[in-house]
Amino acid sequence: MSDLKSSFEAAVAASKTLPERPDNATLLRLYSLYKQGSEGDVQGKRPGFTDMVGRAKFDAWAELKGMNSDAAKQQYIDLVTALKTAGG
Repeated sequence: MSDLKSSFEAAVAASKTLPERPDNATLLRLYSLYKQGSEGDVQGKRPGFTDMVGRAKFDAWAELKGMNSDAAKQQYIDLVTALKTAGG
């Protein structure tokens, strides 16, 4: 379990130094996987229609409801690894 946690933390650090900025859909996927892996299911109220970015983030995270934290961490690691490979 600690191996997954350390790999997840390394992927979080690596995501900040990607060679190219991912597109918005990929950024939302990274965000939602990060939140699901670190905090679990989405909580709180959905932002109002005037907060379009917040609403998109909330919706992306809500789509992962019920996903196991370890599975989300692994998918996050896999996505960051693919982005590093594709960009460099």
